[in-house]
Amino acid sequence: MTQAESGAAQGLAARLPGDAARVLSGAVLRTAGLLGLSRATLARLLGVSEAGVSRLASGARQIDPDSKEGELALMLVRLYRSLDALVGNDAEQRLRWLSGFNRGLNGKPVELIERAEGLAGVVAYLDGMRAPL
Repeated sequence: MTQAESGAAQGLAARLPGDAARVLSGAVLRTAGLLGLSRATLARLLGVSEAGVSRLASGARQIDPDSKEGELALMLVRLYRSLDALVGNDAEQRLRWLSGFNRGLNGKPVELIERAEGLAGVVAYLDGMRAPL
């Protein structure tokens, strides 16, 4: 997470502590759905149990934007936004890109993002694709 993103999340959390967690929780669930991620994959990505994701989906728990889980959730939302901008809001192309082998990443993005360093690498790759030198 960049310093600006961290600052924005912290600023929002300071002003609206419950709202920031609620908004991030809803955003990460919606993002996972739009990316075709299973609850098991989302659990591995966030570093929580599948039961934790189920509680998140039911509203029984929320993601604190200032936690490690919150940082990963924000990165996933950022991944979606970057990928969506590149594929022009084409859901089929977005899912194909995510599940296909990528030579630049040396793997399938959907598998790489299950680990924090893989998620960071995919986000960095997409950032580079959106703003080439």
